[in-house]
Amino acid sequence: MGTVTLGVSIAVPEPYGSLLQERRAGFGDPAAHGIPTHITLLPPTEADSSALAAIETHLSEVAASGRPFPMRLEGTGTFRPVSPVVYVTVAEGADACAWLQKQVRDASGPVARELLFPYHPHVTVAHSIAEEAMDRAYDELSDFTAEWACTGFSLYEQGSDGVWRRLRTFFFGGITVPPQAGAPSTHGTLPTR
Repeated sequence: MGTVTLGVSIAVPEPYGSLLQERRAGFGDPAAHGIPTHITLLPPTEADSSALAAIETHLSEVAASGRPFPMRLEGTGTFRPVSPVVYVTVAEGADACAWLQKQVRDASGPVARELLFPYHPHVTVAHSIAEEAMDRAYDELSDFTAEWACTGFSLYEQGSDGVWRRLRTFFFGGITVPPQAGAPSTHGTLPTR
């Protein structure tokens, strides 16, 4: 057996996910292409690989108790100087994200853990890069907006190459959605800069 590094998050749908990933890379963040654009529900967590089935069962139960909700990203924020992060703000859907992450990390569950900082849903667009580049990310994405219906979340594993790969998506209400119907509806505005 051995250990795996897992994370649980809400994927930012296209075209916004790729756009923000490219912008993150453009600001000089070397991790950008290894991290799909997301809102974290469970940060990177070491788990025994033998626990994967129990973790998937737990996440299925969390998803079954959830319902789709509106998600809106709007503008930028930063955790500086506490943490070297610039992010796009979750303007709508933050309460639902907070509820979900609490269920995922439930003390009786297989991925129970404490957080280093209070939970604050966000989409990272710059992390641990030069201050000037962090300022640029903050300014250039300040007019970014995106909206979609959040219908579930996904389990990811970090490979030995540092790249995060989706293992499975869990839809709210325990619903199985056909692939052609599973694409979230999106609308919003892309930044003009």
